[in-house]
Amino acid sequence: MNHELPLSDELASVFARMSGLLLSSETVGSVLRLVTKLAQETIPGSTGAGVSMLDPGGTRTTTAATDAVVERADRMQYELGSGPCLAAWADRTVVRIDDLATDTRWPHWARRANELGLRASLSAPMVAGDTGLGALKVYGVLPAVYGPREESLLGMFATQAAVLVANAKSYADAHRVSARLQTSLRGRDVVNVAKGILVAQGHVDEQAAFLQLAKAAQEGGRTLTETAEDLVRTTLRPRR
Repeated sequence: MNHELPLSDELASVFARMSGLLLSSETVGSVLRLVTKLAQETIPGSTGAGVSMLDPGGTRTTTAATDAVVERADRMQYELGSGPCLAAWADRTVVRIDDLATDTRWPHWARRANELGLRASLSAPMVAGDTGLGALKVYGVLPAVYGPREESLLGMFATQAAVLVANAKSYADAHRVSARLQTSLRGRDVVNVAKGILVAQGHVDEQAAFLQLAKAAQEGGRTLTETAEDLVRTTLRPRR
């Protein structure tokens, strides 16, 4: 193909739009839907695009796609257990098919995809560090629409998508850890307040107060934090 790559500032703008999603509370799914849309719009000759990844159950699935044809073409690869997208994912290399009507590497898939009106495909692995996260692919309805320039461009999109997915997952993981930490700190604070109340009420030391609280929790079949909260709530309740 003789298409020129978009100007560097145009690509920078595209990737800035992708990166901007992580600055808001967008989900991974939203990120990937934008990636596929931009890949289809940016890579000449593309009629559709999609992202293949593992779902939470470990099954290969199309996480984002621009249309139903892409989803069907992908699903056939999952059913057959082979195809260009899966090969790009497994081998971590860009895979290009110039004409599905004549390609012999995945004949069963190529024949069925050709029946959907597809003639060309280009797939690139999404790799973050040492982890293969999936693959990004585009499809064309005309043969020979992709060449080295399109391979390079899709590779850049796939790399950016992998970084975004990895960052989004890291953010989600950090958010969960932060939530657990905040809960833990709140629990520790209320236990300390409860111990202070017992110290003041019973004129006991801190260790004895903690043992009283633990015994009450055990006898009541509740957690230490729940028991402490009840004590604080009851003690600090405004008198009428």
